[in-house]
Amino acid sequence: MPSDVRVKICGLRDQAMMQAAVDAGAAYVGLVFFPKSPRNVTIRQAAAIAGEVPVGLAKVGLVVNADDAQLDAILADVPLDILQLHGTETPARVAAIRARYGLPVMKAVGVADAGDLAALDVYAQVADQLLVDAKPPKDADLPGGNGLAFDWRLIAGRRWPVPWMLAGGLTADNVAAAITLTGARQVDVSSGVETVPGIKDPDMIAAFCQAAHGTNETPD
Repeated sequence: MPSDVRVKICGLRDQAMMQAAVDAGAAYVGLVFFPKSPRNVTIRQAAAIAGEVPVGLAKVGLVVNADDAQLDAILADVPLDILQLHGTETPARVAAIRARYGLPVMKAVGVADAGDLAALDVYAQVADQLLVDAKPPKDADLPGGNGLAFDWRLIAGRRWPVPWMLAGGLTADNVAAAITLTGARQVDVSSGVETVPGIKDPDMIAAFCQAAHGTNETPD
């Protein structure tokens, strides 16, 4: 298993969770700005967490169909490196956000079957990165973080002109297999390292990162 796989731990809610991600060797830490999510943080909470993130780790802000006023308020106080758009944002909206804020944009695209793959090609033309996630159930309150996986064979061998990240139902037990099957160089986890929704477990974070990196050694 290649050790250069980059891990994103999403849905951090305090400095202790963030530090666990740092200690485990994560490359990205994610903050969720979506009130319906058990992982939601206020702008004040996010600013406190982001202020402690070491240089070199990418701070990602997850929003769902956010308008400019919400994004203005978040970015006024939280020093984010990447905006993750996890709603039904159109390609035109993705491009507009990227132009307005001058930050890299990661667009999440839900996949359930082969018919969903065309959207990845479209968004790859306007986003800086893609997050290839499991499509949520129709009655789901959350667009992500539902602990669901999709059939990874759908994207086996597929590539896009921008970097992409695999998400959806990943755990320490299956992430190595997911990387092998899809060729993913980046993986995202949220519910897969939680004891209950919104509460990250440091040992589960460490185990996930070790599995993704293909090592049983603890990062220095």
